[in-house]
Amino acid sequence: MTLKDVSSENQPMLTEQNVVEYLRTHSDFFINHEYLLKEIKLPHQSGKAISLAERQVHLFREQRDDLQHELNDLIDIAKRNDQFFDKSKRLLMNLLEAQSLDEVMIVVENSVQNDFGLKFCSMLLFGDKVEYPVSNVQMVSLLEAEATLGTLTDSKKAVCGRFTEEQLACLFPTAEGKVVSAAVIPLRGSNLQGMFSLGSEDENYFESSMGSLFLTYISDTLSRLLPPLLQRERAATKAEDIASLL
Repeated sequence: MTLKDVSSENQPMLTEQNVVEYLRTHSDFFINHEYLLKEIKLPHQSGKAISLAERQVHLFREQRDDLQHELNDLIDIAKRNDQFFDKSKRLLMNLLEAQSLDEVMIVVENSVQNDFGLKFCSMLLFGDKVEYPVSNVQMVSLLEAEATLGTLTDSKKAVCGRFTEEQLACLFPTAEGKVVSAAVIPLRGSNLQGMFSLGSEDENYFESSMGSLFLTYISDTLSRLLPPLLQRERAATKAEDIASLL
């Protein structure tokens, strides 16, 4: 029997929408007619009809399981972040003791390989290689970098993901094309000084949606350390040039 069947000719037709609106307006309906909850049957995945109360219990269990999965994911993320924080802190503390650009790269490479488990890292600074004759740091002009890296030079925060072969070759000149995903961290003081990059052979290791909070901490620290070290390198180079003329 349908709703239409129970409607008399002298009364307006009772529709499903009327029932829905009535139940929404009278939220205590099933409180006053609790016996109906046991009589209402709903289809189930197993093919067996179940009561409304059983269906509610089933839904509550599903919601509980979903919330438990979400909680477990949050706990895992918190653990990874805690571990990443400890590694980042150790790296930053060691960087504070570095006395030259070469020492900075030694500290960074050891941390990246031993703590973070990554094979590739590089520091690309914008300047004249003649003025800064350091062995472990790549020096290029800003114009050259802009021509190859494009909009990466305009970024004010870490960029994670996959990049073009030309960009990766510029950022990781000794990686022999093995890097397929990377985190590119701008080094900025009063102006753009360069870029610090981490690379992986796993194309999904550095995802575009990856959080960059700790990478930003590393960037801020390096950006503060670099200017005095660059000045020291340049002064040492000039002193050597003058001494060679005497």
